[in-house]
Amino acid sequence: MLEVKDISLALGEFHVKDISFRVERGAYFVLLGESGAGKSVVLEIITGLLKPEKGGILLDQREISRDPISSRGIGLVYQDQSLFPHMSVRQNIAYPLRGAKRSRKMIEHEVEELAEKVGITRLLSRSAASLSQGEAQRTALARALATHPKLLLLDEPLASLDVTAKTSMRSLLRELNRDGLTIVHVTHDYKEAISLASRLAVLEKGTIVQCGTPEEVFDHPKSEFIARFTGVRNFYKGSLWRASRDLSVFKTAGLEFDVATDEPDGNGYLLLRTRDIVLSNSVPSDSQRNHFKGEVTDVEPARLGVEVTVDIGVLVTASVTDESMAALDIRLGQSLWINFKATATRFVAEQT
Repeated sequence: MLEVKDISLALGEFHVKDISFRVERGAYFVLLGESGAGKSVVLEIITGLLKPEKGGILLDQREISRDPISSRGIGLVYQDQSLFPHMSVRQNIAYPLRGAKRSRKMIEHEVEELAEKVGITRLLSRSAASLSQGEAQRTALARALATHPKLLLLDEPLASLDVTAKTSMRSLLRELNRDGLTIVHVTHDYKEAISLASRLAVLEKGTIVQCGTPEEVFDHPKSEFIARFTGVRNFYKGSLWRASRDLSVFKTAGLEFDVATDEPDGNGYLLLRTRDIVLSNSVPSDSQRNHFKGEVTDVEPARLGVEVTVDIGVLVTASVTDESMAALDIRLGQSLWINFKATATRFVAEQT
């Protein structure tokens, strides 16, 4: 449906370079990256606010990179909404329809339908200047939908919303996507990407460094940057060497971890998920090959239970239930064993 092919553009000292990705019809595609990575630049190139120096953009197999903004069939919603503050909500939503050959009655009907779809019918007579951030974002969304876009672009649409408004807006965006709307969503929040994306691309310094499903990107990060940025807590640089036919050893910071992998020897990174680590007060007698004693340095509430960090020479963070916290009597400064299976690890070879 949308195909971005080798887009490049220099803006002073900053460049976006050789950006390529494909968004299928009905997909929810997220561009994920730190502030200044180039996400908004890519979005504005797709919209037509910026012209690429090279590359092309196809929408439904039609080249649009040189087309005027108004003829691209694309809707755009910014973080700051860009509403007309002197107009009512009704007038803001109706604004894109004024140039269309529709009667006043048809426009009024369409505005009411859009307001109902995004849940702001009761606000139609309100001044845009009087709206909360969440209400303003829904109004901006309705205005973008008024032109019946083939593609909806969202630039950090949840960044300025409070927790309640974010939850509500995520539900609305998922519903619009389920109804068939194709969405490209820019964000710096990996949790937002996990909750919404069917596919995503990670940008670093103007370049896409990994693209795939959320599961592929978050469970198989291809670099240390991606792992750190996407919230992977246990990620260590070191070297791998083969110890036996089915077992390797990963060395880092004077430690050796038993690793089950078929990757060849060499330098790289070890990924260990927080949920795969077991904490105990003594060494367990089970099949786990890796056992290390350390000191608890941090205890942090998490969405499900608690995250406990133990210093074993490197910092290792484990996800622990409230029940396990109580049973182990975990507290700062306590000595604990961390335990994990060789099969729970994932080795990522260093990119050359």
